[in-house]
Amino acid sequence: MTLERKTIGIKRGSNDKGKYATSTENRRLVWEYIIWPLILELNRNYFTSKEYHKMRDKVSIERNIPVSKMTGGMISLLVKEILVQEKKYYSIHYKLIPYMRKRTDVDYGTVLRETSSKK
Repeated sequence: MTLERKTIGIKRGSNDKGKYATSTENRRLVWEYIIWPLILELNRNYFTSKEYHKMRDKVSIERNIPVSKMTGGMISLLVKEILVQEKKYYSIHYKLIPYMRKRTDVDYGTVLRETSSKK
């Protein structure tokens, strides 16, 4: 006898990932497709909500990713303090500024290592 998901109360998306894996994937998606390219394009460590929305909408259309998925990723980056909101601006963590100045591609793994280190 097999138990179906609905009978044991587990609700997951079609990709069968857990809550934390999905959140990590959303953060990675937003970072690598929206935030970092936007930072490099603007050549500054902050951006406005309007600039973010323009890039988000472009990526949503190009990559066929729902806006709701990216919104969750953006909120999650704020909660993890990789992004900081100050009035009408969002800025990246200060430890990521040297990467921006060198115009280096920074993947999400590097972001985590840099922002969570205690130095």
